[in-house]
Amino acid sequence: EALMAAEISQKTIKKHKILDIGLAYINHLMEKGEYDLAARKCQKILGKNTELWEFEVYKFKEIGQLKAISRYLPRRDPVLKPLIYEMVLHEFLESDYEGFATLIKEWPGDLYNNTIIVQAVVDHLKKDPQNRTLLRTLAELYTYDQRYGRALEIYLTLRHKDVFQLIHKHNLFSSIRDKIVLLMDFDSEKAVDMLLDNEDKISIDRVVEELENRPELQHVYLHKLFKRDHHKGQRYHEKQISLYAEYDRPNLLPFLRDSTHCPLEKALEICQQRNFVEETVYLLSRMGNSRSALKMIMEELQDVDKAIEFAKEQDDGELWEDLILYSIDKPPFITGLLNNIGTHVDPILLIHRIKEGMEIPNLRDSLVKILQDYNLQILLREGCKKILVADSLSLLKKMHRTQMKGVLVDEENICESCLSPILPSDASKSFSVVVFHCRHMFHRECLPVPNTVSSVQFCNICSAKHRGPGSAVLDMKK
Repeated sequence: EALMAAEISQKTIKKHKILDIGLAYINHLMEKGEYDLAARKCQKILGKNTELWEFEVYKFKEIGQLKAISRYLPRRDPVLKPLIYEMVLHEFLESDYEGFATLIKEWPGDLYNNTIIVQAVVDHLKKDPQNRTLLRTLAELYTYDQRYGRALEIYLTLRHKDVFQLIHKHNLFSSIRDKIVLLMDFDSEKAVDMLLDNEDKISIDRVVEELENRPELQHVYLHKLFKRDHHKGQRYHEKQISLYAEYDRPNLLPFLRDSTHCPLEKALEICQQRNFVEETVYLLSRMGNSRSALKMIMEELQDVDKAIEFAKEQDDGELWEDLILYSIDKPPFITGLLNNIGTHVDPILLIHRIKEGMEIPNLRDSLVKILQDYNLQILLREGCKKILVADSLSLLKKMHRTQMKGVLVDEENICESCLSPILPSDASKSFSVVVFHCRHMFHRECLPVPNTVSSVQFCNICSAKHRGPGSAVLDMKK
């Protein structure tokens, strides 16, 4: 009450000082054990007086209540001696790791001697090396001290979510050259994206080298690199064949299709060793050995539809012959062929080879389908013929209309041979002009005499340039 009265009447009060009353009030609260309230009052009563602040802090230390005043210590204007803040931090470090971590987060790093606090934390970690709170706090202290490499190691060990943000923020790519495995173990997708986005800072060769003992991670990196650019990692395409075969077979065939730097012989060897039929078939066909590829489809996969599809893609008569020969004693294969080859091979070639008396499943339906396919082809041809005839007639009429049109000849036109005006300046004079469909014009006397028996003349210019003969459209005389 005295403090409140003094604050209200501070201009007229003479006998007592507000500060003395405030200090007495703080002492009174501490004697009563109301340490938090006493600490809170320090902010208002002590103001910017650093000596009084430091004196009061020592009083709190003597009674073991530094924690109570820690939340209210000034952090800017004024700033106390570093020893004061270090004293409070040591108090927390001895009894409350979480409270210590909170203060490190909240307090600016320049309030205390960072080196002293780091050493204190390191000493405590010797007793409890796996304490995540202390490790996380030590990483923050290293960050304040700009020892980002040390901080990064701890964040990676803790698998901290902010590790990638820290790398980007402080450009720590030189520090992660030997920590790529840790990054990939933490989050392979984010790590690969970051490495590929910053290829100028960490080369592809360096990343592949670092991941040499972790082939599954090496595959993840090279696979994403290949998806981004088929040519950048071309020197590793041979290595990738084995990696895909071991860790990601579903993407092996797409890789073989898209890669132009993959050694086909090596790929074929690996696929044959692992008995990868589809991939082996593709490689054989790509290497020009279509007959072996077809044989493998028929013998290994025994899939007539796939064999037919393969023969259609290759569009080779010899392949169809091989397919027919292989299928001739296998009724299910014959059925498949009858159902599918009608549009590519003459079905008679197959039907004549079927042994008499062989039972073929759904033969009637297959024959009906062949007839339907044949009928469809006839209809398509007739339709195409009608379209062609209609188009030809339409174009002929258009050409006829065009050739029937008049051509303007005036004083501005010139003879393409002598380059003089096509019409004489004196209209009373006689003249003879030849105008071709190509719109080139000549004086009659400037045109060479035709050698042929035919009376049709052709434009010399268009005939020389192989643009068509350009026969005469108009012969003007006067």
